[in-house]
Amino acid sequence: FGILKNPTHKKTAYNSVCGDEVTVQLSVKNDVVKDVKFSGSGCVISMVASSMLTDKIKGMTISEIKKLKAEQILDLLKIKLNLARVKCALLGFEAVRGAVK
Repeated sequence: FGILKNPTHKKTAYNSVCGDEVTVQLSVKNDVVKDVKFSGSGCVISMVASSMLTDKIKGMTISEIKKLKAEQILDLLKIKLNLARVKCALLGFEAVRGAVK
């Protein structure tokens, strides 16, 4: 959690249903994520999932990140979510995908 001083990629994602907001910042060099931070506010699920996602993508290439599937992100949580909470869990992923588009 935090803010990068000089991100090369940045995107904010919103969940209009509940008001959660996550901004993801990446520092990419030679196509590899050297550092990643997220900031925002929301429910525990959106914050925890975003944190776990930043750990997962650090060191990955942009092409590897683009191949990630939503199911892989949901699997990080190791809990079952109802449909209303899936959007929360994927909010950081939505921001990352937008940032590397």
